[in-house]
This record gives sequence, structure tokens and C-alpha cells, in this order.
Amino acid sequence: MAHFRKSIPSMSALLALEAAARHRSITLAAVELGVTQAAVSRQISALETELGQLLFHRRHRAIEPTETCLALTAALGVSFTGIRTSVEQARARVRDTVVTIGTTLAFSTLWLMPRLRAFRDAVPMAQLRMVARDDRIGLEAREVDVVVRFGIPPFADGRVIAQRSDVLFPVCAPAFAARIAAEYAGDADRYIAAPRDLIENDVSDRQWYSWADWFAHAGLRGSMPAPAMRFNHYTDAIEAARAGQGVALGWQALCDRFLADGSLVRLGTREVLPHGTYNVLLPAHRRPDPMGELVARWLADQLAAPTG
Repeated sequence: MAHFRKSIPSMSALLALEAAARHRSITLAAVELGVTQAAVSRQISALETELGQLLFHRRHRAIEPTETCLALTAALGVSFTGIRTSVEQARARVRDTVVTIGTTLAFSTLWLMPRLRAFRDAVPMAQLRMVARDDRIGLEAREVDVVVRFGIPPFADGRVIAQRSDVLFPVCAPAFAARIAAEYAGDADRYIAAPRDLIENDVSDRQWYSWADWFAHAGLRGSMPAPAMRFNHYTDAIEAARAGQGVALGWQALCDRFLADGSLVRLGTREVLPHGTYNVLLPAHRRPDPMGELVARWLADQLAAPTG
């Protein structure tokens, strides 16, 4: 292949030659290619030197292709047409491909949505469809092309191309934290040991931690009171915490945006590292299309990016 590439003249020179022969004009070739007349002339002169013969008869304000030039540009025209057709077909396949991403509602709303604009700017031809729900989304039924799943690999239905761990700690609104600081002389950990106003969310997948799980792993067994409020979606629990209604269990990857803008703050120093990880999965038993691979790789890059 290397020898083949060396035997082919510059592609820019071949494009210039084909355009000049087709238009019978250096000027029109330059306009079509968006370069100067001098650039086209240099490319053609370099080709003539490389081939060891003239390719055009120079006339007054005109050029005439030689027989060698006509034979060469006829082949080039066929080749360029084939290349253009193949590229257009490849673009059409990308445009016609809808990639469906499956995630939990919390991951979709809190982590994925804020990042989608950047992906749309980078890959404007992509068509994305989101499936967000809190029960397990499998890849076997072909409902989705890419899944972001929290759990412990391996998974029978998908191959993992990226992972990210997380950390869990109590979060609340700044005003709520200030009240705790005043009441407990700045010792928020003493409040966490026997808290009030816990905000809970229903956990349908046991890979996701509840407050009871967190207290157990934090070594605070027996000290957890009944939650003051309970929601069936984590997103609502976080919004209640941002509104100053109490303390929610903060998954750092999901709450990072609110921690960064100050609408949530970490309460105390205790934290728990869950056993599971966020995993980007592609189907294990079918080959994903190129756009599906691209979306999965983008998700992988985003998961690997530092928070904050």
C-alpha cells in the first residue's frame, strides 16, 4: 500500500488537472476549487514535470488538453464521481441512523441532558432518541442501541466500553446547611449521626443505594430515622433538597452541576463508595452501526472527564 501511495501524484494536483481540463480554463478551475490561478498552474506544472510531458497546449487566453491529459482526466472523472457517490451514501446512512440511548431518569435528566448540546454541536448529523426509565433497560430486545447502566459488570447483554465510579454523601441547600451549622456548632457530622428531614427516593434497582444502605455502609447502623419525605424519582428528591426541604442522598456524578453552582452543598464529611459503577454498554450479540459507536465513545469520553 505504501508503494501504491508513492506511485500516485498529489490528490490536489489531480483535482486541479481534472477541473482545468473539464473547463478548458485555469481561471474557472481555480474558481471551482477555491484557490488562486497561480496555485492551479503550479499544480499542473508539477504534474507535467512528474509525468515528463506536457498536459496542455497553452493558447492565447485558452488551454487545450493533450491526448494524454484527456485519457488521464477521463479516468479521474470516473474515479472522482465514484468517490463522491460513496461519500454521499455514507453521509446519508449516518443521517438516516437514529441512535437510541437508554438510561435511568435521574442520569438522563441530571447528567446527560446538560451535555447533549455539546454533542449536537460536535456531531450535527446525529439523530438521538432517549429512553429514560428506572427499571432495567436491556439490550436484547433492540429497544436501545447504547445503555448507560449502574451496576457491577460483567453484563450478559452488553459489552462495557467505559466505567466510572461514584461517591455518595448528604446534600442540602446552603440555607439548610447554615441552620444545621448554627444548631450543632458547625459539627454537621453530629447531625448526620441522628438526622432529621431526610429526603428519600424509591429505589427500584438494588444497585442504587437508599438512605438505609448509606447509613449501613457509613457505619451508622440503627441511627437512621424515618424519612420526612419520599419521592418515586431521584430528580424530585434532589429538587426538594435544593428548595431547602431537607437532606437528600447525593450521588456526586449526578449532583455535580448543583454543587458547582452552589444550589446544593455537601453536609458533613462522611461518604460512601458504592460497589457499582456507571457503565457504557454496547450490544454483546450484535454489531452496532458507526453512529452508535460514535455516540458510545462520546459517552465514554464524557464519563472519563473530570467533574467540576
